[in-house]
Amino acid sequence: MFKERFASFVCPGDVITCETEGFSVSARIVPDDCPDPPDQRQDGFWPSLYRDAPGFIGPGNNFRERFATAQAEAEAIMEGWRKGEWFYCGIVLSVSLEGVELAPHAASVWGIEANYPETDNSYLTEVAENLLPDAMTAAREVLARLARLAPSVHADPGKEPLDGRV
Repeated sequence: MFKERFASFVCPGDVITCETEGFSVSARIVPDDCPDPPDQRQDGFWPSLYRDAPGFIGPGNNFRERFATAQAEAEAIMEGWRKGEWFYCGIVLSVSLEGVELAPHAASVWGIEANYPETDNSYLTEVAENLLPDAMTAAREVLARLARLAPSVHADPGKEPLDGRV
């Protein structure tokens, strides 16, 4: 688990790290290269009064007032995105062992909101923690592949290898 947490305001390139099973794991924030705005990424981004439409605000009293409030919130979120106040990112985990990077892109997820209005970015650390098992699996696979490929080192033919392997 990550003892460090991403800050309440993050920038591309921010990193948190942890040690697990002898491996060093880094989780970094990488800008998402998809230029699509929020309303093109999310069905129902804009509120709707129509029951079968994405973004339907639901039945009940004061639906026009609730619609106006939801519309104003969506507009503010869209304006914040346009101004660069928040952005979409990926969380990318890399794993190293004794200073050797085994898996620079061991696990990732993309399309996550960073600095989203009214949030503290705590979910960015949760995403990193959720990716940790996949990153560790990737690192173990790389390490196993390297171990299979590494030749045994012998001082003299017919003697035991210097590295202790048989």
